[in-house]
Amino acid sequence: MSARMKPAEGVMTLAEMKEFASFTASTQRYIRRSLDIGLDRDDAMARWSRDVVEAASIRAQARHYMRLPEIRALIPDDSGLDAVERFLGPLTTVSAFDLGQERISSFSAYRFLYERLIGAAVRPWLPGAFCAAAALPHLHPELRRKLLQSISEAAATASGWSSRQPAFYPYWVEKVEAGALPH
Repeated sequence: MSARMKPAEGVMTLAEMKEFASFTASTQRYIRRSLDIGLDRDDAMARWSRDVVEAASIRAQARHYMRLPEIRALIPDDSGLDAVERFLGPLTTVSAFDLGQERISSFSAYRFLYERLIGAAVRPWLPGAFCAAAALPHLHPELRRKLLQSISEAAATASGWSSRQPAFYPYWVEKVEAGALPH
């Protein structure tokens, strides 16, 4: 632990790691890919594309994620309705794309990804954007049902949200052969 990290931050980071570990392998892969694209961390096409279908999906995702800086800049300072339309429209559109990829299968995975893509200030707006995107007709009815049932009452009705930025940002780690590690 670094000298600057407080014990509570370490506990929260560990909780974030455990949450990420609870997601399916395909959800974990999609989150890492999305963070590479959305945070411009790596060459997502080279790292994540396994075939032409996935390459097309990555290109489409990159086009949608071009709106992330705009979304970050438009996060309303309060719960006033004046700025909601300009903000929630783009957030819901990008969210609908991600949910339509069928790799984000729950509100917790969605929240995990979007807290990192956009920042802690987006937390109050995530339940509404998720429900709006999950209810759109481009999703199969069974997927809509599964997504909408995944949001807990506590998440949907929270009276307040933490402003603490996420600490754990999962990324790709190259596989190391067992004999290659120093003893």
